[in-house]
Order: sequence, then C-alpha cells, then structure tokens
Amino acid sequence: MAISRERVLSELQQVAIPGGGNLISADLVRALVIEGGVVRFVIEAADADAARALGPVEADAERRLKSLPGVEQVQIVMTAPAAPRRAGAPQGDVVARSGQGGEAPPSLKIGRHPTPQAGPEPVSGVKRILAIGSGKGGVGKSTLTSNLAVALARAGRRVGLLDADIYGPSQPRMLGLTGQRPSSDGQMIEPLHAHGVTVMSLGLMMKEGEAVVWRGPMLMGALQQMLNQVKWGELDVLLVDLPPGTGDVQLSLCQKAQVTGAVIVSTPQDVALIDARRAIDMFNKLKTPVLGLVENMSTYVCPNCGHEAHLFGHGGVAEEARELGLPFLGEIPLNLEVRLAGDEGVPVAATDGPVSQAFARLAERLVGGGMA
Repeated sequence: MAISRERVLSELQQVAIPGGGNLISADLVRALVIEGGVVRFVIEAADADAARALGPVEADAERRLKSLPGVEQVQIVMTAPAAPRRAGAPQGDVVARSGQGGEAPPSLKIGRHPTPQAGPEPVSGVKRILAIGSGKGGVGKSTLTSNLAVALARAGRRVGLLDADIYGPSQPRMLGLTGQRPSSDGQMIEPLHAHGVTVMSLGLMMKEGEAVVWRGPMLMGALQQMLNQVKWGELDVLLVDLPPGTGDVQLSLCQKAQVTGAVIVSTPQDVALIDARRAIDMFNKLKTPVLGLVENMSTYVCPNCGHEAHLFGHGGVAEEARELGLPFLGEIPLNLEVRLAGDEGVPVAATDGPVSQAFARLAERLVGGGMA
C-alpha cells in the first residue's frame, strides 16, 4: 500500500512541539520525500539548544510514521545553525525592504526552504498561469516572454510576469526596471509595474550582476514565496519565465501552483528542437498541458536590400508541432530592433511595426484560444 504525502503531513500535524503548535504549523519540516515505503525529511531547528529540545519530538514523529500502513522506514535528520540566528537575514538570503525614508519595515527573506503543502494550489487573484519554457538557453525565451506580456496587456488583458529564471534574471533590464526595488511589509511583497504588466523578479532584489549561489531547496522556496507572497492583484494571466532546461524550478512550479499550461519556445535548428522535445516530455510527465510551440528567430530580413534569410533554418518548429499533434502558435522574426528595445527597457511589443505585430498575433492566438 503506497503512502501519500497528505497522510504523512497529516500525521506530522499531530506531533506537538515545546511551546505549543506542531511540526507543520511551526514550519520545521524541510525536504519531505516519500519513495515507496521510505519517508525522509529534515527537521530544521532555530539553534542547537532548540534542536536538543526537539529530540523527543523527533522520536514521536518517527514512532507515528512507522505505525502507518505502507511505511517501512523513516529517516529524519535534525539540523540547526552552529549559533543562534541573529535578527535580520542569514547569509545567502535576499531581503525585500521598503525604499521609503525612515525606519525600514520588517524584512521578507527570499530563499528559504519550501514549506510543505498537499499539492498544487491556486495563486490568489490569478485566473491562469502560463509557463514559458525552453529545452536550452539562447533561444530568446525571456525576450519572448517580456514582449508577449506587453502584447497581452495591449490586447486588454490584466497581465503579470514572474521572472523565475533565478540564476539569470533578465526581466528587470528588459522591462526598464533596473535599479528599482519592490517594497515589503514583512509579510507580502508589493510588485513593480511596467508597460501595463505587473512584474516580480529576484533580480529586483539584487544588485545587477550579483550571483545567486543556492542549492535546489532554496530555489524551490524562493519560487514558492514569489508565487504566494506577492500582491499580484486580479490578473487574467500570469506568465512565468522559466530557466532553460528541466530542473528544480520547473518541477517546483508544476508541483506548487495550478499551472494552466506551458508554451515552448525554440529556434528552428535541430539541436534546439532536440532540447525542446525534452522540455515537452518533462511537462507531460508533470501532467502540465503543452499549449503550443513558438518558433523564435524564424526569419531575418535585411534592412538594406530586403533579402529574406533563414539563419537558423525555417519551419522546423511548425513541423515538430505537427508531428507531436500540438498547436503551432506562430513565428517571431530575428530582428535587431528586438535586441535594442530589450536593452533599452522598452520591449518592441510596446511600439508599432512589423515585429510588434508578430507578438500581437501571438497574443491574439492565446486570447482567442482561451489560453490567456
């Protein structure tokens, strides 16, 4: 008999801790994993003294879980910093603070371990969540996401953009928000706004060029916080700009949030399509519908002579979509204006012209298909 995550969490809620509450309500459980009949998790204490006081709690949790049908083994690790945590943010955390004068309000630390939850949950006020993914880097996924968000806003949709490319957050630069900071009341983050889009990015909480050096659990916790501790307001659609590949952030998003579906971005050449297939397979395994494919950098038109060239091939993504039985959502040309506009913080979709119209057509397809 397989043991469910919900049953384990329910049992841990019965484990009382000194001072009142339980393991779950006190947010002490980290990295819960259930593999067959083996249950593993971490109890994260505030300091060494608290860890010693939690010794009987650990024993009680192990006893309760071993009594459940289907549980063959329970592995619990107790962790604590070497010294008591001082007030403020531990090293490695990113802190959102108000930019106003006077005393700063309580901080909100981004980059903690994820909190347990029973399954995917909706984001308050958000009707649809679209994951924008790619199998590899360099295909223009982030540029497409920012321009699609602006195109959807110009089409009358209430749009949010979550930059979940945590190791390489580029949306602040492309949306003209470099140097601006979101404010926090210690519980919730107030996002920023640009070109009709509500925006949240880890890049808004860091110096430009500063590296994030985090392991998987901190990435997962940061994503969970940016989904649920941001005042998104009422949105028709939230676009999530995912990092390239098939890693922790993609897995966490589909496990923590009720994702409407994924849009896959690829260039036409074979090497990009191979990785795009991996991204599609990942979303299929996570039971997240793939809403369609977009061919980026599809055609280059010389601005001097008008000659049309296909530097990365042409039509490969449309053919891939046909073979997989998925919608082909459209082509975006390779154009210098896209790069210049992104560097200047004014996405080309916020202007008028042939390239802007390509993003507008993509937005219309998503809106017309009930996807955005």
